[in-house]
Amino acid sequence: MRQPFFKQVDRLVALSVLAAVGLVWIILVGFDAFTIFVGELNDVGHGGYTLAKAASYTLLTVPRRMYEMFSYAALIGGLVGLGGLAGTGELTALRAAGMSKLRICASVVLSLCVLTAIVVVIGETLAPWGDQSAKALSLAAKSTDVTLAKGGSIWARDGETVVNAGNGRTRQTEQGSVVDLNRVRIFEFDKDGRLATLSLAARAEHVQGHWILHDVRRTVFGEASAASTQASALQWPSSLDPDVLALSIVNLDYLNLRELSRNIAYLERNGQDSRGFREAWWSRIFYPFNVLVLAFCALPFAFGTLRSGGMGKRLFLGIVMAIGFYFLQRAAVSMGGVYGLAPAIANAIPPLLLIAMATAWFRRHA
Repeated sequence: MRQPFFKQVDRLVALSVLAAVGLVWIILVGFDAFTIFVGELNDVGHGGYTLAKAASYTLLTVPRRMYEMFSYAALIGGLVGLGGLAGTGELTALRAAGMSKLRICASVVLSLCVLTAIVVVIGETLAPWGDQSAKALSLAAKSTDVTLAKGGSIWARDGETVVNAGNGRTRQTEQGSVVDLNRVRIFEFDKDGRLATLSLAARAEHVQGHWILHDVRRTVFGEASAASTQASALQWPSSLDPDVLALSIVNLDYLNLRELSRNIAYLERNGQDSRGFREAWWSRIFYPFNVLVLAFCALPFAFGTLRSGGMGKRLFLGIVMAIGFYFLQRAAVSMGGVYGLAPAIANAIPPLLLIAMATAWFRRHA
């Protein structure tokens, strides 16, 4: 009789691991959210920012924190879950019954696949919505001149001028931090509230205390006429605070794939550098793969509890591995940017290295 693919032992491993992952996940997200809430308390009383709004801000960012912390929860929870089976002797029994270490680790990863898929959906839906809503709530309470609209669109007021930008980002240059706004529209009104000038720019950047518009089309409205001029670059005399605008800019890592793709297409269509958005896009694509690979490659540490060293030591080594993977991934992406390596290849290097190491380990300790 053909054996079912998902056996009783797989169910045993899955329940143990998923329970541990859930507990670790709750602890990590809760601690992270509490830390942010304590930090937000420093801003309570500024403008209309109240304690209730600080709590709402923190709660709205929980889906994003769930997405960010899941990889660590999967790693630590997998080790704790297998360690629990080792402590009760069940892992020894599974090994004695002929179940290989590779088969046990594969069972753990299989149980994490469904949970990983749910987290990916959260990262594409609730997390971006929650983070943008949190920023909009914070800005509305702390500033009366800048607000964040649906989809990350920025609206700001500078005296009789109203400014709209499709999105923005901050970047570091030799001159310091630069604020970039894309798809900029500037509405200038006269004292009677009538539209006097409309400026459309591909982007605006704040460099060394000055705003500069790029690829500008400026239309001046008269009583019964309109005159348009175009310029590749134009200085914009605005008193908009770039630091306040920077607070309204949504981190690229918090945008979903659709928003990232739209921005990549816009930047490339206008001949602008889209590497930052492409790196964030590929990071999203590799996220589930990285989670499962990291969990799979760290699980061999749990088998050490069968011999010596204790679960604490193995858990510490697993956490060190997670931290090392994080820095390895950041370094690979950064070096890829320096040497012109495609973001897809730069993101693929760390997990492939881990797979090679895990393959060597399983061949040696089969």
